[in-house]
Amino acid sequence: MIAGSPQVASDSLAAVLRGVFAAREYRWTRGSNTWLWAMDRFQRLIEWLQGLRLEFPIYYYVVLTVLTLLLIAILAHLTWVMRESFRPVKPAGPPALVPGPVRDAAWHLAEARRLGAAGQFAEALGHRFVAAMLELDARRVLQFHPSKTPAEYATEARLDEAGRSEMRALVASLYRHLFGGAPCDAGEWQRFDAQAAGIGLHAATR
Repeated sequence: MIAGSPQVASDSLAAVLRGVFAAREYRWTRGSNTWLWAMDRFQRLIEWLQGLRLEFPIYYYVVLTVLTLLLIAILAHLTWVMRESFRPVKPAGPPALVPGPVRDAAWHLAEARRLGAAGQFAEALGHRFVAAMLELDARRVLQFHPSKTPAEYATEARLDEAGRSEMRALVASLYRHLFGGAPCDAGEWQRFDAQAAGIGLHAATR
């Protein structure tokens, strides 16, 4: 130590060293490049806005307004996306009973018999069910509409106890064979045809 020089306290020297090595150039741990890049661009944006506010106040407020509106739009879009993500999905109903437009009961009955004779039993069930529902509609037992599901017809139909049981059996066969893809043979088709033909006999008396 040189004579006459003031003695520097060790704790002061340590504080100075910590301050020096705390700078970015002396960081020994490597951070995320993406995060550092984003923070650097953000800092530059703040500095640019500050300079713009001092030199061109009108432009500063215009830019600030645009950035604010952009932020509001981003937050609104994010809110909409989150709301749509958490919205419960409505289960899709069964496919249409028959392809194409709905016609009268006689046409669907004839189509069902034609499909049954051709061995297309599952498709025949759909036309036979529609024919039966149109016949019940003509007798004011229910109100037919193409958008209704077979289960809705079973709930709506004004039938006696035996008729409600037959209707439930028809609906179960439809869901199992036409919608569920279970094999349907000639015997199943004949049973379905007989049940559909007799369902009108069970109309509830007023």
